[in-house]
Amino acid sequence: MNTELFIAKRIFSIRELGNLSRPAVRVAIVSIVLSIAVMIVSVAIVTGFQKGIGDKVIGFGSHIQVSKFDSNESLEGQPINKKQSFYPSFDTVPGIRHIQVYATKAGIIKTDEQMQGVIFKGIGSDYDWSFFKDKIVDGKIFTVKDSVRSQDVIISKILANRLKLKTGDSLRMYFIVKDQMQPKGRKLHISGIYETGLDEEFDEVYVIGDIAQIQSLNKWNANQVAGFEILINDFKDIDKMSEYVYKNIPYDLNVKNAKQLNPQIFDWLGLQDMNVIIILTLMIVVAAINMISTLLILILERTNMIGILKALGAKNASIRKIFLYTSANLIGKGLLWGNIFAIGVCLLQQKFGIIKLQQDQYYLSTVPIHLTFLSIVLLDAGTLIVCFLMLIIPSYIITKISPVKAIRFS
Repeated sequence: MNTELFIAKRIFSIRELGNLSRPAVRVAIVSIVLSIAVMIVSVAIVTGFQKGIGDKVIGFGSHIQVSKFDSNESLEGQPINKKQSFYPSFDTVPGIRHIQVYATKAGIIKTDEQMQGVIFKGIGSDYDWSFFKDKIVDGKIFTVKDSVRSQDVIISKILANRLKLKTGDSLRMYFIVKDQMQPKGRKLHISGIYETGLDEEFDEVYVIGDIAQIQSLNKWNANQVAGFEILINDFKDIDKMSEYVYKNIPYDLNVKNAKQLNPQIFDWLGLQDMNVIIILTLMIVVAAINMISTLLILILERTNMIGILKALGAKNASIRKIFLYTSANLIGKGLLWGNIFAIGVCLLQQKFGIIKLQQDQYYLSTVPIHLTFLSIVLLDAGTLIVCFLMLIIPSYIITKISPVKAIRFS
């Protein structure tokens, strides 16, 4: 039988606490509830931001791009023959979800009233539309066929509003073509309008259409493309998979991953980790200080009991265990209620999107939540361990209490 645990349960229940320690214990529990709740919600929001924005960047482009090794960082690179040993066999590599061809070309959309510089992104019949399926706000996505050149395109909502265009309208786009003095025009048809929220980076810039349009403008044959886009299963493996791809492509091809192609976005997302570390540190310190104060109050209130236990032969270590068990019990209660509160808030936000955001500033329309069981367990375990360890030193005050003086204390 654990004597120290038995004593702690009997004499340190809320009903048995004195007038001095009862409010202190309640304050300590509330501080732990709020601390762990703030930590869980903070981690869920930051990881939600990182995942939500990262998924948008990846969805619009890809995890990894393979293009011609060219020192000239031009938007329109040298053509590559798509008949490569890795295409489309990379689809079967563990960790790689899909590989697809692409090409880009700068152009100008001209209407009766305005002109807008954009990038025409050409896609093939192998394009993965899964990202755009829930980003189309009007109209629909189009089908690319290898045998027929499609005139259909999708443009962003911001471009449609700016140029006063809508689904079903025709637009004229002009391109600079090598060895020609005059820009070459293409009449295209708007099949759909999309909105990703990444205005400056993508929505204001890209028009999505058939890669055959670029092949025709550049006088490429049907097997020539600007490069390949590779989608992987887990973003955490992006560096490892980039290295794998680089080792398994011809020497004249280059590899760049999403972090290298969009450093400003991923650097900003990386900075959010520092904010989380600061919040976690502050919350754990607050909870630990409250628990230390509560422990000292409990010891002060039970000084007489400590003297009696010492007089009966109890060792200092044994008495310290009684108070540490009590402290661990209080921390556990705080963690339990804090978890219930935080998970409830996260689930409500995840389900109903109660807290809104300005999408043009934060890239997302609601506060994102990404809650994982592992992160909750690690936060709970870390808080419990840190708070408990910080209580060990204050508990040594028990060793300084004299049995004779303590028994007389009232």
